[in-house]
Amino acid sequence: MSSETEEKRSKAQPNGCERAFVRGNKIKWFWAPAFFGFWLLLYVTISIPACHRLPRPLTIQDEATHPDQFIAERAEKNLRELVSLGPRVVGSRQNEMAALKMLSQKMQKIRSGTANDIEVDVQVASGSYVHWSMVNMYQSIQNIVVKISPKNSNSTTYLLVNSHYDSVPAGPGAGDDGSMVATMMEVLRVLAKSDKPLKNPVVFLFNGAEENPLQASHAFITQHKWAKYCKALINLDSCGNGGREILFQSGPNHPWLMKNYRRAIKHPYASTMGEELFQHNFIPSDTDFRIFRDHGSVPGLDMAYTYNGFVYHTRHDTAEIFPRGSFQHTGDNLLALVRQIANSPEIENSAKYAKGHTIYFDVMGWFLVFYTETEGVILNVIVSLVSIGICGYAIKLISVNSGIKLEKILRKVGHTLLVQILSVVVGAVLPVLLGLFMDAVHLPLSWFSNSWLILGLYFTTFFFGLAIVPALYFHWTKHDKLPIGQRIQLLLHCHCVLLSVLTLIFTICGIRSVFVLMLSCLFYTVGLIINIATKLHTKDVAWVIPHIVCTVPPFVFFAYFSHGFFTTFIPMFGRFGENLNPDLAVAVFSVAVGFLCCGFIIPVLQLFNKSKTIICGLMGITLLCFIIAMTPIGFPYRPQTNVQRFAVLHTKRTFHDAENNVRRQESGYFIMPQDRRTYTVKNAVINMTQAQRIGSDCDKEINCGLPLYNQRWHKTRKNSLWIPASPPVLGENVPTVLLLSKNTVSATRIRYEMQLSGPNHMALFIQPLNGAKMMDWSFHQAPLRLSFEPPYFIYFSWGVNGDPLKFWLELEKPNGNWNSTTVELGLGGHWTHHKELITPDFRKFLDSFPHYVDATPWPASFESRIF
Repeated sequence: MSSETEEKRSKAQPNGCERAFVRGNKIKWFWAPAFFGFWLLLYVTISIPACHRLPRPLTIQDEATHPDQFIAERAEKNLRELVSLGPRVVGSRQNEMAALKMLSQKMQKIRSGTANDIEVDVQVASGSYVHWSMVNMYQSIQNIVVKISPKNSNSTTYLLVNSHYDSVPAGPGAGDDGSMVATMMEVLRVLAKSDKPLKNPVVFLFNGAEENPLQASHAFITQHKWAKYCKALINLDSCGNGGREILFQSGPNHPWLMKNYRRAIKHPYASTMGEELFQHNFIPSDTDFRIFRDHGSVPGLDMAYTYNGFVYHTRHDTAEIFPRGSFQHTGDNLLALVRQIANSPEIENSAKYAKGHTIYFDVMGWFLVFYTETEGVILNVIVSLVSIGICGYAIKLISVNSGIKLEKILRKVGHTLLVQILSVVVGAVLPVLLGLFMDAVHLPLSWFSNSWLILGLYFTTFFFGLAIVPALYFHWTKHDKLPIGQRIQLLLHCHCVLLSVLTLIFTICGIRSVFVLMLSCLFYTVGLIINIATKLHTKDVAWVIPHIVCTVPPFVFFAYFSHGFFTTFIPMFGRFGENLNPDLAVAVFSVAVGFLCCGFIIPVLQLFNKSKTIICGLMGITLLCFIIAMTPIGFPYRPQTNVQRFAVLHTKRTFHDAENNVRRQESGYFIMPQDRRTYTVKNAVINMTQAQRIGSDCDKEINCGLPLYNQRWHKTRKNSLWIPASPPVLGENVPTVLLLSKNTVSATRIRYEMQLSGPNHMALFIQPLNGAKMMDWSFHQAPLRLSFEPPYFIYFSWGVNGDPLKFWLELEKPNGNWNSTTVELGLGGHWTHHKELITPDFRKFLDSFPHYVDATPWPASFESRIF
């Protein structure tokens, strides 16, 4: 008997290693910092570097040893030459003459000595289409189109590669999109001199009017002689400066494109989630991809830079900060991809291979995972059901090993599941409340320059809520017969079941990005199977080892994925406008990412001694970060790198009555804020304390009486500011509408024929009056056919030919009373590329903005006319 007792005691006694970590049936509390540090170390040393890894850039000297390869240094030289021309706004000399000349000379140089046929065509086009709720009209905008073909080729199947060389006003446009233009030029050079044959021609479209928006791509796909032969597309754009280009749209419904992407690509970076976020308008941008898809039915791949979006569309988007390694990354990929798709059999009959959506994602930039949506549904269902089944089996084993009846265990499972759901709800509510509070105390965007504050403010708050509810539950039921280790395993099983159910629901809803939840369930289930097979699940603490080991791969991947997500989105909050509370959005994102990355990690905190103290320490971190947010460290903006944005228009407004008399005229600075913290410049900028919200004018003047530049400005027009100022100096070509004729069509219809002239960029607003209804016009028919709400918005720009635009309007009054006014027109004029028109007063006003502000200025005018 004594020997048996000693044997049991020896088995019960922990060994030396266990004594260092374990006390009773829990892990010693002082190992908690190491536990947190372990995950943080994985994030810092693996996930973050993988997000920013770039290949070694090749120099011109390397060309001898790397024949037929992309040379980053040459692309960099192309970019610097293009950017040196200055901002390339549609209609400017830099865009319509200098850039065109520079690119044409490059093309002619590439043509000499090539082994292939190269044709260069300069397209000048006019047209229109509907962009959101605005008629987007263009006249004489330009494209440079280059076709490279095998010698004597008669193929009528082309691959289209597109980027744009124009830029926004005052922006050098190095990242957006000069970098992609430079990359295309180098890829074209390599293809031209290469001995490797192309089976089908490739069309390189250097489009000259993307920022207007998307006019030149529309001109090409609807009017160019080669457009009808383009069967696939590679679109290249940017909302940042450098980094890795991400593939964020594919197809649609052409999985063969992703198959070829996977075969060809050297440095994969792609995400189905990015595609779904973009297509559901979470990203405040649009690309030419949509034009080619909607107006030409051309399937394709849409790729863009997203890193360093802080300088996007600012004067700091320069060639000097663009990494040479980014050129190599994109150039290697693009060169291989062009060859792969141009030579693929699928491109010759792409309709045959149009078979559904795809799910795709890269793993740490090492390789690409790709499968069809149908395969994804099958995989999601199988993994979810298997996970639920294995968790159910594990729950049964807990009953067997503990000697507690299964009915009681199932009752505990029900309680635990409710606790887990409640913990997720509490964890989600706390960051949301904090986001609302940060905005209420005027501390939004405190993380804009120091993104690590998001971790301390919102992630830790979510983790606290996720952990404190189970901790209190375990405390209040501490006399439960089931050991704490088994109870924590029940908590994890319930979390897995919850994820599995969500996976099934989202799969039914057709959300392809649900693959992330499926992966989380998959790896947890693998760890659970290992625990069951080794019987470690019966141990108090040892079961956590397989669990952590199997949690590492998904954590590293999700952290990598999430870091790229935040790197993309954080700069965007600087241009989402005043209406959005950025901290509320970041809080929601943090909850989603935290739930994904750490849903199987946070419950392990319950296994530590003094777990409630450890969990409360998370709120201590939140409090510390809140204090930091109130210091200069938490001030959002930094000169050049993390700027605050404003559009500032020196504007003259003139309003006429029905007799064409001026009833109101004023001049001032029309300011369009682009983020939540307009008040930060209130006491710094000249007369900013006198700024008035323009909203009061929106009730009495057509389109608030403002020269709105695009559709986004139209949406946020009521948030704009007005500061009275001296009159601007406007160009000679002031927007003018001439009434050419007024004819009665019938007793109830009348037709106005008019002529519009003015600067390169104009806005025309049309508002029927006194019961009149717009029945027909010479503009695009969609607004009338789809019953858009007036006032109608016509955006008109011209490139090389400023001839007046003739148009007509046909209106109807059911009562036939034409004695009252019929229609009001609002004319907005924009001199976006005329630095010489900046007056001394305007310059002084601009100079008064703090050094961390990027103010985009130009003179503008607005005039209303009634007919």
